[in-house]
Amino acid sequence: MNIEELRNEIDQIDRQIVTLINERYRHVLEVGKLKKNNNSAIYVPEREKALLDKVAKLNEGPMSARALQAIYREIMSGALELEHPLRITFFGQEGSNTHLAALAKFGHSVTYIPSTTIAGVFKDIESGRTDYGCVPVENSTEGAINYTLDTLIMSNVNICAEMDLRIHHNLMAKCRREEIKKVYSHPQILGQCRIYLQEKLPGVEIIEAESSTKAAGIAAAEPNAASISSTVAAELFNLTILEENIEDFSNNTTRFLILGNQSPARTGDDKTSICFAIKDKVGALYDSIKPFKDECITMTMIESRPTKSSNWEYCFFVDILGHREDAKVIRAFADVEKQCKFLKILGSYPRCV
Repeated sequence: MNIEELRNEIDQIDRQIVTLINERYRHVLEVGKLKKNNNSAIYVPEREKALLDKVAKLNEGPMSARALQAIYREIMSGALELEHPLRITFFGQEGSNTHLAALAKFGHSVTYIPSTTIAGVFKDIESGRTDYGCVPVENSTEGAINYTLDTLIMSNVNICAEMDLRIHHNLMAKCRREEIKKVYSHPQILGQCRIYLQEKLPGVEIIEAESSTKAAGIAAAEPNAASISSTVAAELFNLTILEENIEDFSNNTTRFLILGNQSPARTGDDKTSICFAIKDKVGALYDSIKPFKDECITMTMIESRPTKSSNWEYCFFVDILGHREDAKVIRAFADVEKQCKFLKILGSYPRCV
């Protein structure tokens, strides 16, 4: 076939695709009515994971599984809008990495509400102003986001899902590179670009900003200033990207948590987050995590934070593979609780692979 014939074939396929998507959405509307009658959650993380896994297995190419899943995320985003318009709070401003993570998780058809603080994200969910929240929790280069961990201790919201996002940082400004006298960005981002800044911009003043997007706004307004921000921020503030992907490690990834008021059901490939405070005795930490080894449960993260209630008393955050309803996890948690001052389950949710 020639190019016109091929395009005609594509047009016919497009018509079929649109018809099938709308047929799918008509079923979605019926599901939404049933959820409303049963007072069920609109966003179901375990269903999301099952669907994305299924379409990846059904895919025979040439489209990549990643591309197909991205398309289905947007289809699911449109479905959420039809069932019940969702409101998602994210930490930072439009164009920040947390905003990009929220978009990657929920798509473009829901409503996004920025929050200048991580605590504000939690408060929005607790008060019912928004349905879910997105906050960063750890970076592969710089480690845990301490304020997120501290707020998890005090809050009653649950971790409903997680999202890994490969992070790329870009140097941007309205001036030429050799004219830069100041560089603004969020402290975590500056840490992820530390080597680059030392080698490529020696002598330039490094200034911390509330967020990478706010840094871009400052760079747009201030002479001889630059920011390290996302490509979206460059578009928002009409900045020129002077150099792309300046992060010190090419596999730089940030893990984000999706927060809400529900407890996802088991999928068979789950993660559970907990925190606990240990008793003041010899070998207390060893005794507290030994039950995971005894039950052959994999720990994927452990972090410590001061409890802030007593000097030199620490709370430990642990992620394990498994769901809080798994028999071996139930047994392990019972043994851990015997060794600790307190144990709090922060959430069980589908594992991001």
